Amino acid sequence: MGLNVQRNIRRRNEIAYWAPLPRQFNLLRLSQAGQLAGVRVPPAAERGVKVVPYVTGEVGHSDARERTTALGDAGVDVKYALSPSLTLDLTYNTDFAQVEVDRQQINLDRFNLFFPEKRPFFLENAGVFSVSSVRQVAGGNPAQTELFFSRRIGIGADGREIPILGGARLSGKLSDNVSVGLLNMQTEAMGSATPANNFSVARVARDLPNSSQIGALFVNRQATGDQVGSDNYNRTYAVDGRVGLGENAQVAGFLAKTSTPGLEEDDHAYNMAWDYNSERWRFTLGYVEVADNFNPEVGFLRRGGRGFRNVDSGFSFITRPKNFLKLQQIRPHATFNRFWLFDGFEQSSFLHLDNDLEFNDSSLIKTAWNITGEGVLEAFEIAEGVFVPAGHYEHHETQLVYESNRGAPVSVEVRTTIGGFFGGHRTTWGPALNIRTGDSFNASIQWSRNDVDLPGGHFIANLTTTQVAYNFSPRRFVQALLQYNDSADLWSANLRLGLLGQANTGLFLVYNDTRGLHQTIPAGGGRSLILKFSRMIDLGG
Repeated sequence: MGLNVQRNIRRRNEIAYWAPLPRQFNLLRLSQAGQLAGVRVPPAAERGVKVVPYVTGEVGHSDARERTTALGDAGVDVKYALSPSLTLDLTYNTDFAQVEVDRQQINLDRFNLFFPEKRPFFLENAGVFSVSSVRQVAGGNPAQTELFFSRRIGIGADGREIPILGGARLSGKLSDNVSVGLLNMQTEAMGSATPANNFSVARVARDLPNSSQIGALFVNRQATGDQVGSDNYNRTYAVDGRVGLGENAQVAGFLAKTSTPGLEEDDHAYNMAWDYNSERWRFTLGYVEVADNFNPEVGFLRRGGRGFRNVDSGFSFITRPKNFLKLQQIRPHATFNRFWLFDGFEQSSFLHLDNDLEFNDSSLIKTAWNITGEGVLEAFEIAEGVFVPAGHYEHHETQLVYESNRGAPVSVEVRTTIGGFFGGHRTTWGPALNIRTGDSFNASIQWSRNDVDLPGGHFIANLTTTQVAYNFSPRRFVQALLQYNDSADLWSANLRLGLLGQANTGLFLVYNDTRGLHQTIPAGGGRSLILKFSRMIDLGG
């Protein structure tokens, strides 16, 4: 088998590998990994069953309903190794109470915000369900067309949890070069507005020589229940591929189609991207087309609701001067990103000219100049009482970023953007402070301040995030995440205590608090204290 080991030496900003790799590659470049021979899986470990039951207790108070409730629940997960490389996972009454809450974001645009998946059940073997897609270039405005996005299962559009009754997942390798992923999950109804749904995902991919691959994906959402019609469904079909061109280049892309009742024709999407990455040079070129009725309800479209075409490109060059201003590395780079609607209307454009200067002490300075263009077809409210009218806006802005050595016990970071914005002016300032003491204590505080002056009004949006973690041992920790968002008029706290056993099981105590700054937030704030205990029981082969 192929094996490589990575060691990070923070004090020298150095990465070392057991099997040496060219600078442009990382640990995942298994084609250049070392060779490990003579290892055999013990017969007793080839097949086995692991059962993880859990119990939870929760006390919560709702500000909107002005009442306190006490709840209890139980569930179970089962992991069965069908073979050393193929695993069946079963889950009943799935619970994710121990997972850290989402980081809040400020939306200063008219497009969807992306929140990453954090739930362990969906993160495990998530790569099996991913299709080959465009490699977005740094500094651009990514299209973010995800054909399958697991957060659509069990999490509503408003971020609220939807109970998951249960499900099953089969994932792994059928052979040395064929991987498969099958997922089926059933959610419960949430009142009359959100019916129960069954989600099915099927993915198969075959590895080819020189890091190439070909695959197919099917995603289905079907509403279930006596009061739901059979036409309440959404399906996505896709084929994808990746072709390696020599050692440093590849071409990747997918072709997809959705099926939604009431949306006929113009329901396709495809992309194609070329990427060349050598020790000094990197070039990217990609094209994306999403039709008007392309509707992956179990996926993610940042620019959903209207079809578009997107071209992005970029290059970067790395040079390492000797004895020049104590510089370790210089990386000038440029990216270009543009979106058009199908009638030719230019929705967005972004030209990014940047230069990264990395010094011998591992500090970093980035200087950038951006030329932006935004086409707004319909006026939208960017802040309370402040509207951006329809029109076309072209602006220039400058960016300056400073990062001190992140390997030091104390490090700082400052990001500043100044320039035009939707016919007015914007100044963004974002300092951050990071503190760490060995492997035991880590803390960070980040502040983002947006001072926006538009023809339609002036507003200031602040977002402050404080994160503190202390590890008593590798299996004993306490973590806190505090967030303050004045644009949404709320603050929140997430406190977690974990006493871990095997495979991330154990005892978790979680406190959540969300409140409006001046009044009850529309979604309803509240507080909850959750106690969860889970344990892995190994039933053997």
